[in-house]
Amino acid sequence: MSITVEEKSRLMKEYATKDGDTGSPEVQVAILTSRIATLTEHFKTHTKDNHGRRGLLKMVAQRRKLLDYLKGKDEGRYRDLIKRLGIRR
Repeated sequence: MSITVEEKSRLMKEYATKDGDTGSPEVQVAILTSRIATLTEHFKTHTKDNHGRRGLLKMVAQRRKLLDYLKGKDEGRYRDLIKRLGIRR
């Protein structure tokens, strides 16, 4: 249900704002988006996994908070990120 180390490092390289960047909002949102997509696929076959669904809802809320923070700090970076990730809003 989680993403692989290779996938996580690829996302860090792709969305990093500078070398060695692992904690910027862009990287965190990209990782959360990947985990949310993985869990969404999981729920297509495991419809009664309500404990996992709670984790999914927590991840979605965390991503929303990070996106709201980024929007308040720098609207351009926010718009660029949601366009690159294909998140609608």
